Amino acid sequence: MDDFLTRIWENLIGRTEGPLTLRLFLQPTMATIFAVRDGLKDARAGQPAYFWSLFTDPAGRRERLLEARGSVAKVFALAIILDAIYQYKVLRWFYPGEALLVALILAFLPYLLIRGPVNRLARLWSGKAAAADRLQ
Repeated sequence: MDDFLTRIWENLIGRTEGPLTLRLFLQPTMATIFAVRDGLKDARAGQPAYFWSLFTDPAGRRERLLEARGSVAKVFALAIILDAIYQYKVLRWFYPGEALLVALILAFLPYLLIRGPVNRLARLWSGKAAAADRLQ
């Protein structure tokens, strides 16, 4: 078990150098773009912050997770494919668990962390804009 965890850790750290390192910036950027788009859509619809609603709204949790899956599926799939290519070129083997972990870190985590704050900021900003319009 110790060798297994050591191999995973070394392989994950090794991904920061060598071929395909640009993906370490592009994939979180794409996930951020989708999160901003969906956060703004949530703000217009009056939805609660995404990540928070996963814990506070058990009835709507499944629907919200399915919605996010649809939004980041392409970025997530691309992350897995690019990591598979990286693994083949550098490690000469494919470790599906590592590819899944990298995709979660590069695609889903940024989406999850950014969508809610964008929603809150957009609602705060639109609330201030609406208040300013009422004053004029």
